Amino acid sequence: MTEVSGQAEAVAVRLGLKAGDVVGEIGYDDDVDHDLREAVEGIIGSELLDEDADDVLDAVILWWREEDGDLTDALVDAITLLADTGVIWLLTPKTGSQGYVEPSDIAEATRTAGLAQTTTVPGGLLWMTAKLARAKQGRIRR
Repeated sequence: MTEVSGQAEAVAVRLGLKAGDVVGEIGYDDDVDHDLREAVEGIIGSELLDEDADDVLDAVILWWREEDGDLTDALVDAITLLADTGVIWLLTPKTGSQGYVEPSDIAEATRTAGLAQTTTVPGGLLWMTAKLARAKQGRIRR
């Protein structure tokens, strides 16, 4: 394995993953942050799995660009791969970059898929990273 940048390592640590976590990846292409991928693999101690894996995942890393299609569909598909407490890390190109996704589009797709955005982490030079988790059921107020 090659040495990854300090910035990629810092971002990977902020994802909250740990050794032994099973992490899948959707949307891999030539433009992904390879240093971040390697840093995540270093933390979990194994390779990222693709969407064809049969494992129940602790997390999904979803690389998404505006031209990739329907984000809601992609999120719903990713949810089916997750353990009950699993999360989706949605990586989208930063403002002004090729494939940039409007925050309002992300928010709408997230809500429609039954998810909630809990955290945003700068994902390196070209990517923004948003943590998406299953929306908590509201408590009945009396």
